[in-house]
Amino acid sequence: MAKTKNKWRYVVMLFSFLFLFGFSNLYSQDFNKEELSYSEFLGYVKKYHPLVKQANLEISNAQAALMVARGGFDPKIEVDYSKKEFKGTEYYSLLNSSFKIPTWYGIEIKAGFDDTNGQYYNPQNRTPEAGLTSLGINVALGQGMFINQRMADVREGKLQLKLSDAQRKLKAIEVLYKASEAYFEWRKSYKEAELYNSYLGFASTRFEGVKKLIKHGDSPAIDSVEAGITVRNRQLNVENGNLKLAKAKLYLSNYLWIENVPVELHDSVKPEENLIKTLEETLKTAAMMVNAETLDTHPKIQALETKMSILEVGRQLKANSLLPKLNVGYNYISEPTYFNSFNTDDYKFNVDLSIPIFLRKERGSLKLAKLKIQDLKFDIDQQRLELKNKIKAQQTEIASLKRQKGVIDNLVKDYLTMLNSEEKLFSFGESSIFLINSRENNLVSAKLSQIGIENQFYISNAELYKILANPD
Repeated sequence: MAKTKNKWRYVVMLFSFLFLFGFSNLYSQDFNKEELSYSEFLGYVKKYHPLVKQANLEISNAQAALMVARGGFDPKIEVDYSKKEFKGTEYYSLLNSSFKIPTWYGIEIKAGFDDTNGQYYNPQNRTPEAGLTSLGINVALGQGMFINQRMADVREGKLQLKLSDAQRKLKAIEVLYKASEAYFEWRKSYKEAELYNSYLGFASTRFEGVKKLIKHGDSPAIDSVEAGITVRNRQLNVENGNLKLAKAKLYLSNYLWIENVPVELHDSVKPEENLIKTLEETLKTAAMMVNAETLDTHPKIQALETKMSILEVGRQLKANSLLPKLNVGYNYISEPTYFNSFNTDDYKFNVDLSIPIFLRKERGSLKLAKLKIQDLKFDIDQQRLELKNKIKAQQTEIASLKRQKGVIDNLVKDYLTMLNSEEKLFSFGESSIFLINSRENNLVSAKLSQIGIENQFYISNAELYKILANPD
């Protein structure tokens, strides 16, 4: 019996392991392929990265805040009941209940029912035996008629929703920019490691050829030392390149998620080969796609202008406080059984009026609100100018890097031609290993510069993408 239990326990453990292994592979299989393109990588980051999802919470928070603000206009039921009884005597039993409906322009509709019983109570609370019903309206004719705190909260809540969308874009673009940097660093490290490996192969082949020439007496023995030094230098380069590539790949893995599962790149996956042809289209940073003159849709400008609108709501509320507080209420009252016959003589009427003499607090608050708006206007003007100049500066840098890439491409071709010519001369006995190594070192340095300039071009486009702040 015990053996049977252990047997089933092992079966369950085996299936659990297979399930978890298959589950993790299900999420990683999308990355176990030959090439991970930059646009596909950005798509994964946009859809699954936790920090991008966190940025999306900005909108959810604003929606919740707007719901809270709208709650100020929810109908409300109020019941106030108190009763006192002592030594068999009912002193009083007071019931005051109401149903209130706040409306937009400082108007409140109210229905109520009051009932009073007992021997000792305030005569003004006296009601008929069946109770007393009321239906009326309260109107703010001064402060609160055109704007009040509840109205201001709802307006600010709607504006906050717009502001949160701009803030979401700014947070998301920061994550996408850092992810892009990680991808470009991975690609750069991969290209460098590939370069070092290929030239280690060339150096090793040349070293074996030199040893054969020395053996047959066609080359001096010192050439083997020269060729061997080159091989060992290449081996060091390969080791450093592989270390740099491993670190870059791990850094890139910080941005690779599917659902809530982080995914690590397989060693066989390569970065996009023709990235330079697709980059500007992916990031929408081509000159024809960018207009530095129109910045109205930029999230930073939208955020500042939305803050301006929020301040304007506050200014209107402060200006409204200069008006006197004048609230007028009318309630028709009747016994429940008589409510179907309207009698204008049965009513409750109230007027509340108050106003400060000097209004110094109100005038000071309004002046501060106006100054805040003016201050923000200056900030918006400065931000527009800075964004415009940043975009133009980044476009200038991209154009310069394109020209630099053209120069370095031609330089690599020239160094390659020089190396090929030197190798031909060496085969005719008219050159030396030293000259070949010198030509090859120049070529490797030029190719490293070519990889570096390409990487600067990619990062420069990503910086323009970050400045434009359009992650959607």
